[in-house]
Amino acid sequence: MAIRLFDSKSRTVRDFVPLEAGKVSMYVCGITVQGPPHIGHMRFAVAFDILRRWMTREGYDVTLVRNVTDIDDKILTKSAEAGVDWWKFAYANERICTSAYDVLGNLPPSYEPRATGHVTEMVELMQKLIDGGHAYAVGGDVYFDVRSWPAYGELTGQKLDELQPASDTETDEHKKDPRDFALWKSYKDGEPQTASWPTPWGRGRPGWHLECSAMARRYLGSAFDIHGGGIDLRFPHHENELAQSSAAGDDFASYWMHNGWVTMGGQKMSKSLGNTLNVDELVKTVRPVDIRYFLAAAHYRSTLEFNDDSFAQAHASYSRLENFVRRANELHPEPVDLAQVEVPTEFAEALNDDLSVSGALAVIFDAVRVGNNEIGPGEATRARLHQVRAMLDIFGLDPLDPHWSGGEEADLTGVVDALVALTVTQRQDARARKDYAAADAIRDELKAAGINIEDSASGTRWTIESGK
Repeated sequence: MAIRLFDSKSRTVRDFVPLEAGKVSMYVCGITVQGPPHIGHMRFAVAFDILRRWMTREGYDVTLVRNVTDIDDKILTKSAEAGVDWWKFAYANERICTSAYDVLGNLPPSYEPRATGHVTEMVELMQKLIDGGHAYAVGGDVYFDVRSWPAYGELTGQKLDELQPASDTETDEHKKDPRDFALWKSYKDGEPQTASWPTPWGRGRPGWHLECSAMARRYLGSAFDIHGGGIDLRFPHHENELAQSSAAGDDFASYWMHNGWVTMGGQKMSKSLGNTLNVDELVKTVRPVDIRYFLAAAHYRSTLEFNDDSFAQAHASYSRLENFVRRANELHPEPVDLAQVEVPTEFAEALNDDLSVSGALAVIFDAVRVGNNEIGPGEATRARLHQVRAMLDIFGLDPLDPHWSGGEEADLTGVVDALVALTVTQRQDARARKDYAAADAIRDELKAAGINIEDSASGTRWTIESGK
């Protein structure tokens, strides 16, 4: 079954046919590094990470470019308010963003270009647009002439005359049409000299939309397979990218994909509303794997509403999967190449259907339910364990992945395991001498600490209670 994806441009679900057989080229708009990222920012990262993992699993060689917007009006304003050089401010936030991507288990991109490193390509693209009659320079600014491109609005299905003016420069009176958008912004008195670059039209800095067109072209060519990002980028950002790249003669993206918002109280999560949950603070109290599960468990195009119980619910759901994997792995600890494990047909069909994660997760939970009922030392449990891990790995949620189980956490688990084992031995001794009151007291003390004791024919095991 072919992978089918919802294309935002055609507004239909289409069979995915790559431009080059066996390869996928993907450009995903990254974060503008104006501050630490919140979980709303991470929605896109997790969604496209799952798409990338699934396409890789299906045999494609995936190239994923995810940019960094490190120069922009907000960066200049906020860095000035903080009394910090804009480039120091941007880089500090870039590092926090990278940490957030990593702590939530996202694979690193094939390349992560910065806008400030690609001014040469931007100048070349602007010159091409000016030469073709699709852009013009005035007063050091360069604008895209929207009326020169009759297809403008095709991505979002909007008519030009119904659009609001593009207020993206301080000199909008220079525009031929109020809807023309800035490709280049001239240097203004009071701005840092370091935040400007020389061009044939004067010193200045790039407009937001120009950056991505130039970087996508530089690393993926004039035509590539998938352009992705948050739904809020469809207009004006992606609409303007499409117009300027097409006007320059590029085929640009074959498929456009957009993920939905994370909302709180029905409002989009955003810094301006103050309803944010920064990742670097969240991971101090919430397991990163539970945050990833929360972001991964809803269809990428749906709106994901956050409330006070969201992470507790994610923890409870993921713990059901995690506990089976760890129990089964105690019986079958041998290593396995998950890429070679065949996943159920129903699981593959779900992900091939525009990444239907709910359908895929239903297959995983069903496999875990059956696995819990039949768990034992035999081949059935071994096969079930490997299959469940292979499916979770595509979600970036394999509990035995070193990202989730390695390092200091593994060391701490070993220490806790030894301490609990000692306590369990004391309980077993109490039971052996028929001191059931003492045995029950030990069990109750462990439960109060969030540790559940389970007696079985194969011995006593312990698990951490959900929410502890």
